[in-house]
Amino acid sequence: MVRRDHAAGRAPGTGRRVSTRPARVSGFGASGDLAAQRARLREVIGPVVEAAGYDLEELSVSRAGRRHVLRITVDGDQGVSLDAVADLSRDISAALDAAEETGGDFSEREYVLEVSSPGVDRPLTQPRHWRRNIGRLIAVTAGERQLTGRLVEADETGIVLEIDGVRHGWRYPDLGPGRVQIEFGRIDEPGELDEPDDDEEDEE
Repeated sequence: MVRRDHAAGRAPGTGRRVSTRPARVSGFGASGDLAAQRARLREVIGPVVEAAGYDLEELSVSRAGRRHVLRITVDGDQGVSLDAVADLSRDISAALDAAEETGGDFSEREYVLEVSSPGVDRPLTQPRHWRRNIGRLIAVTAGERQLTGRLVEADETGIVLEIDGVRHGWRYPDLGPGRVQIEFGRIDEPGELDEPDDDEEDEE
C-alpha cells in the first residue's frame, strides 16, 4: 500500500495538491504507447473520481529520475477542498493497488502520485469550466478581438460577458480559451458594499 505524505495545500485560488510517497504501480515504463498507458490509467482512475462527485480534468505521466510522476487534476461545481483532495489521493492509490493485483499488461515501476485541483491559471475550455467561474473577471479572444469582462452567464452553448456595463453573448465555437483575471481588493462578501466607512459617515 502507498504510504502518504500529506503535503501542504496550495494557496487558495491556485489549486490544492496532495502528494504520496513513492510506491509501485502498474503502467509506468511498460512497453507500448504512452497514450495507451494514459488510457489504461484513466480506466482505473476515472470511475474513482466520478464516484466522489468530481470531474477528471487532467492526467499526465512524467519521469523524475528513476521514478515517474502521475499527476491528476480534479474539479467540481463547488470546488475541491484540501480534505477532498487527500481523500481522493487515498482512493486513487487503493484503486491502482487493486488494478496491479489483478494483473494485466502492467509492469511495476516506482511512482509519485500528485492529486490537485485546478489553479486560477487553468484555461477555460469546457462549458463546465466557464460555469464554475460565473462572477469572475475573464479575458478571452473572440475572433481578432481581445475581450475582458465579467462572466454573468454560462451554459452548454455559450456565455454572456458584461463589458463596461453592457452584456454581450458569444457561442463557444467563436471563443478562444478563457483566462480568469486575478482581482486584488475586490469585496465579495454580501452586504459589505452597503456598509460605509466611519470616515464617510462623518463627511458633510
